[in-house]
Amino acid sequence: MVPELIRALAVAQEAGGGPDIGKLLGQFAQYGVVGLIVVLLIIGVIVPKYVMSNLLTEKDAWRDAFEKEREAHQLTRQQLAAAQASADVANEQGQAMVRLLEEFGHRPQTAPGRA
Repeated sequence: MVPELIRALAVAQEAGGGPDIGKLLGQFAQYGVVGLIVVLLIIGVIVPKYVMSNLLTEKDAWRDAFEKEREAHQLTRQQLAAAQASADVANEQGQAMVRLLEEFGHRPQTAPGRA
């Protein structure tokens, strides 16, 4: 089988085209179930258990990293909202203080260069 495959690939490369997939599949198919399993392994439909275990482990690691990142961003959003609320409170307090001083007859002084 292997020499026939090598010969088929060599002939296809010399002809300037790609390998005849139908012919290659036919050569694998003549071996029945074993040929089918080999073809499925080659095209990636069937994968070994260690490959699947590695993929699942990697998937879980990426999911954990995504969840941690989402939690970190949520914490950042909460802190930004708290900072904005604090800034809003400080702004309101400053405006209230200016109104109170104006009611007592004080005029707000502007910094030099500001109108």
